[in-house]
Amino acid sequence: MTRKLVALLPGDGIGPEVVAEARRVLDALGLDLAYEEAAVGGAAYLASGHPLPPATLALAARADAILFGAVGDPRFDTLDRALRPEQAILGLRRELGLFANLRPARLFAGLEDASALRPEVARRIDMVIVRELTGDVYFGDKGRRTTDAGLRQGYDVMAYDEAEIARIARVAFGMASRRKRVLHSIDKANVLETSQLWRDVVMEVARDYPEVAVTHMYVDNAAMQLVRNPGQFDVVVTGNLFGDILSDQASMCAGSIGMLPSASLRAWEGDTGLYEPIHGSAPDIAGQGRANPCAAILSAAMMLRHSLGEPEAADRVEAAVAQAIAAGARTADLGGALSTRAMGDAVLAAL
Repeated sequence: MTRKLVALLPGDGIGPEVVAEARRVLDALGLDLAYEEAAVGGAAYLASGHPLPPATLALAARADAILFGAVGDPRFDTLDRALRPEQAILGLRRELGLFANLRPARLFAGLEDASALRPEVARRIDMVIVRELTGDVYFGDKGRRTTDAGLRQGYDVMAYDEAEIARIARVAFGMASRRKRVLHSIDKANVLETSQLWRDVVMEVARDYPEVAVTHMYVDNAAMQLVRNPGQFDVVVTGNLFGDILSDQASMCAGSIGMLPSASLRAWEGDTGLYEPIHGSAPDIAGQGRANPCAAILSAAMMLRHSLGEPEAADRVEAAVAQAIAAGARTADLGGALSTRAMGDAVLAAL
């Protein structure tokens, strides 16, 4: 079997700390993996003057999988938007065609008290948010202009075509078919024409998946339902903007944003994907050893399953995180005092 290449892109803030722990867990599995590391985000801008240098993009393009940390640094907030750290992740998604973002959210046993919800409600959380990743307002035309009244005006265009909607819908229906055969499609079709097309296309795709029960829900209601009765959701499909917001909300329902991994894919499995914790760079705690590495470790597990063809290893890693949490391992975000390294040690001991 050919050795698989993993591109490590630690990035900014706590990114290098959590990626280091995920790497330790991967090393402990004894798999035949090769690693190459490259700068991205603010770190890359400091080194080369661009958040996504050609060498980094080239490495990502030839790798079998990409393990990503985080990007973002307030020192660069005044730069031209094209040079800000966050443009690196947007560029990777666009250049590699990573249109499907999978964000699982479940409450690990023992974290009931860390959830913002009552324990009996929080225990029911076990869902996957399927977020479209290369369209919507994040990639639409944007800029500033002056109105006829002489006022400054900013604009961001929300747009999807039917092919973009259909392909993400098929990913979501495929996942729903493998799980509980329940799919919630989230939009704002009562006021947005983009969302009306979204709903129309999802209903068209649904004809090919008669075994899946589909519910259409407005995003404001979905946000309310996510805290009122999260157990009703299994697979959720939505656009880029709504998915970004709802998945962060789901993270606090499940205990901490430090626990949620993600996968950005262009094919269901066996192809290059980018794997990252959904938390940001957290510059306020960077370098202090306080970050929770579990989301990065669980992202590595998703990488093993979807891109590297190692589903049994993925199961082992996820079980080790669950066992460490159940045994009381906690970083500060979970109400504990373990350092980033010590939390990694707890997962390794369980592994």
